[in-house]
Amino acid sequence: MTYRAILLTTAVLATGLAGGLPARAETPMPTTVTLTEVDPTVLATGYRASEILKADVYNDAGEKVGTLEDMIVTTSGTVPYAVVSVGGFLGMNAHHVVVAGSALQLMGKKLTLHGATKESLKALPNFTFGS
Repeated sequence: MTYRAILLTTAVLATGLAGGLPARAETPMPTTVTLTEVDPTVLATGYRASEILKADVYNDAGEKVGTLEDMIVTTSGTVPYAVVSVGGFLGMNAHHVVVAGSALQLMGKKLTLHGATKESLKALPNFTFGS
């Protein structure tokens, strides 16, 4: 059988099979994941969210201004955000504000939000968690 005959036979079979099969939805292509190399020595200087969640947040004067309630990573993944709970009692009537995660700094064993006061944080818009 010649090369041309093989191609013709394959085309006829494919056409015949496709005509006898019901139409089906097109399967979406798998999403491509881009991997980024990360320097472990840079990560070693950071802090794990699991170890700082619910930690007290202090200002430069060493005054407690809130509690780190949660960390949020957006779908773009560029900047982690910190949700700080200000005021309230036992989690009730607390005012939640969002600051860039990079604004928090671990100084000794204290999580510090430079330049913050309870009043300045309460003046920020209240953040409500989505469902």
